[in-house]
Amino acid sequence: MTEQPYKKLLAWEAADRFVVAVYQATANFPEEEKFGLTSQLRRAASSIALNIVEGQARATRPDFVRFLVISRGSAAECAYLLELSTKLGYLSKEKYAILEQLRGRTGFLLRRMIEALK
Repeated sequence: MTEQPYKKLLAWEAADRFVVAVYQATANFPEEEKFGLTSQLRRAASSIALNIVEGQARATRPDFVRFLVISRGSAAECAYLLELSTKLGYLSKEKYAILEQLRGRTGFLLRRMIEALK
């Protein structure tokens, strides 16, 4: 199996760590949230990494930047969903802090990448 170029990107590595942590954390969410908050948070977290992958595969730099901007939007969506999950008692404050740190690191790396590519 050949190494995919996106795997060399620090932003993708951070996004991958974040999405794995989100999946692990949401495994304990209530069953009634399976198609609600659990699904939405998982999709938003996955979208961060997926848009990095898709953008990296595009032929032009502006296309790549556009997908990175979409990734940042998904990271912002996750920020609110993590807050909401904590307010509803689905995430402990400790778990929230860990996830928010991972999300923040991902967002920071995305911002730096966007700035460098513009």
